[in-house]
Amino acid sequence: QVQLVESGGGLVQAGGSLRLSCVASGRFFSINAMGWYRQVPGKQRDLVATIRTGDTANYADSVKGRFTISRDTAKNTAYLQMNSLKPEDTAVYYCRFQVRIGVREYDYWGQGTQVTVSS
Repeated sequence: QVQLVESGGGLVQAGGSLRLSCVASGRFFSINAMGWYRQVPGKQRDLVATIRTGDTANYADSVKGRFTISRDTAKNTAYLQMNSLKPEDTAVYYCRFQVRIGVREYDYWGQGTQVTVSS
């Protein structure tokens, strides 16, 4: 079983920064893609940023230039550096990894971490 554990959320003032981390544990061959999503109550979960092995990162328009996704393959960890935060960035942030086990690829999600940006 693969588990994802997130950390780094919290309360920050507008204009501030936070760094989220997501680390995978368990038995798997590789992590083919890592991504961050966010969700506010009553709305769907939206993509924030993704990065796939061998590809460049992909960002939602609303976070381009402010957020940066990165990965440490050796540590099975993804990061989301969030700068110039705005109140509208307030949400629960989830990481999602696409993991190769054997010949198949599986999706795993973290438990979510709350990010609250005050005005």
